[in-house]
Amino acid sequence: MSDILPITKIPRAGLPGHALVVGDPDRATAIAGLLADAVPIGQNREYRSYTGHWRGMPVVVSSHGVGGPGALCQFGELAEAGVHTFVRFGTAGALRDGVADGDLVIAEAAVRDDGVTGQLIHPEYPAFATPEVVLTLDRAAAAQAVRAHRGVVWTRAAFSPMVRELPMRDYLAARVIAIEMELATLLVFAALRGLRAGGVLVIDGNATSDNADPAAYDPHRQVVADGVAAGSQVALDALVELG
Repeated sequence: MSDILPITKIPRAGLPGHALVVGDPDRATAIAGLLADAVPIGQNREYRSYTGHWRGMPVVVSSHGVGGPGALCQFGELAEAGVHTFVRFGTAGALRDGVADGDLVIAEAAVRDDGVTGQLIHPEYPAFATPEVVLTLDRAAAAQAVRAHRGVVWTRAAFSPMVRELPMRDYLAARVIAIEMELATLLVFAALRGLRAGGVLVIDGNATSDNADPAAYDPHRQVVADGVAAGSQVALDALVELG
């Protein structure tokens, strides 16, 4: 058997137990640049992975691309290689007034509209963040005076509607706070494996009012970049406290 896992091309064993997982490979590289002794450990397709140290603790930073099915492949291989605590750090669209661009959202749970976990477990099974991960992320944001909100996020497989409309009205009435594409997959996977997981997301637009045309989506603004910079350190600090 190869010592390298087939999809992410990371080592089969021996990784640190704590991982920060992100969608964008370039974001993984940028966050790895914050670490001491960062070393690339695998790259294939959308998967780019590093190990290094943050405040003296070894961590993994790894990208999973867009969408739940591909992300699930990464989560599974990271767990096989030794990861037991996951924090997803990504971007999301706000679904409530008062949640501004650049703010952080700490997920307490997720709506399972991710397109993959329905093939893993019955739809009634919840996607819930590990409570200590939620509380640790909350403390890390407060310690850095970063504006953060907590609530239920909506993980949606389709980036924008076509023939079918998004059930936006129902989730707005239910006070869902933000929409993104991978977190429910992580939370269900971790719960089924007995692992710890949570997520912190940077708001990059208001999904209730933004144009549904993907070409009109513009996450590349300074307010979002500032939120990503602050959120990166919040997520890493939380991983250290969870150690």
